[in-house]
Amino acid sequence: MAAKTDASIPAFLSLGLRPFFLSAVLFAALVIPLWMLVQIGQVTLAGPFAPVDWHVHEMLFGYAGAVIAGFLFTAIPNWTGRMPARGVPLAVLPALWLTGRLAVGGVFGVSAPWVMAIDMAFPAAICAMIVREIVAGRNWRNLMVVVPVLVFALANAAFHLEAMASGGADWSRRLGISAILVLIMLIGGRVIPSFTRNWLAKRGPGPLPTPFNRYDALCLAVGALALGLWTARPDGTATGVALILAAGMHAARLARWCGVRGWRSPLLAMLHVSYAFLPLGLGASGAAALGYAAPAAGFHLLGIGGGGGMTAAVMMRASLGHTGQALQAGPWLSVAFACIALAAPARALMAGQGLWVAAGLWTLGFAIFAIRLGPALIAPSASARRANP
Repeated sequence: MAAKTDASIPAFLSLGLRPFFLSAVLFAALVIPLWMLVQIGQVTLAGPFAPVDWHVHEMLFGYAGAVIAGFLFTAIPNWTGRMPARGVPLAVLPALWLTGRLAVGGVFGVSAPWVMAIDMAFPAAICAMIVREIVAGRNWRNLMVVVPVLVFALANAAFHLEAMASGGADWSRRLGISAILVLIMLIGGRVIPSFTRNWLAKRGPGPLPTPFNRYDALCLAVGALALGLWTARPDGTATGVALILAAGMHAARLARWCGVRGWRSPLLAMLHVSYAFLPLGLGASGAAALGYAAPAAGFHLLGIGGGGGMTAAVMMRASLGHTGQALQAGPWLSVAFACIALAAPARALMAGQGLWVAAGLWTLGFAIFAIRLGPALIAPSASARRANP
């Protein structure tokens, strides 16, 4: 009976990461060219947001929202031992996500409160399902993951409300990216040293990553505090000092994970490079708070390098592993990640044409990603095909 049920479910809807990661990758490759057309006046959006707010909202709550959902709906069954959402229930969630993207883009032509209601259906459903699974599985250790996910959903609601009240979003965009960064600090701090340790342990003696300890917990606390201050007030001495302190602590945290020893594995190197953008971006944002740098530099180092780089690296590794392929990036995925990572300094440091360079690199990186792994996310896994030739 179980085998028959499994066979009746399309491969694309057999695991949470498949529809969500494919949606995120295609969206990332398409939405930036659309944004550039908006920039030069070739496309006009009819949604409730100003153009820049639409761009920020869709990168945070559109792209990153799909990645977070795909990761959690794949990881939580491993944490709880319960069956993952599959088939029709899983299909409903990407449909809600897509409906939100269309509503925010103005396709439905409804008022701002209705756009908010449509867009919030997806994060509300995700939060409800995550809480239900963790509580039902009594996996209290991972309940802390729910907090930044809930903050992320509330930041989406705040983004809509702030835009309706003042005509633009300010602090809510910082709250959204802060929630993403805390998730990266939390989950990245678990998986990066674990993957690195497993890889290094097979390659002879030498230093290994330091396991999660009180220093990591302190890094999380200081990082969350600094981002909270930055969200509330992006300038000022207290914010600047807190951000720079957090940057130094997370740089030291990264150094404890022995990333230099794992440079021969591109999939490992991607994770370490992506995490390195966190202290870089926190430091740049701290300098901006003290009046020594432009605020946009830190924002894009955190958003493109930290958020975009880490989500891309995690999606690549998880997609390879869960579609039955060898955990090897190969030349194409390595080039794709390099493009995404280089987009961050291009946008943060280059004036004028830097926007176009960053847009081109980002789009090329995700286009290569889609071509390389898109078919595998749709088709049955390689192991399933070998078992049923």
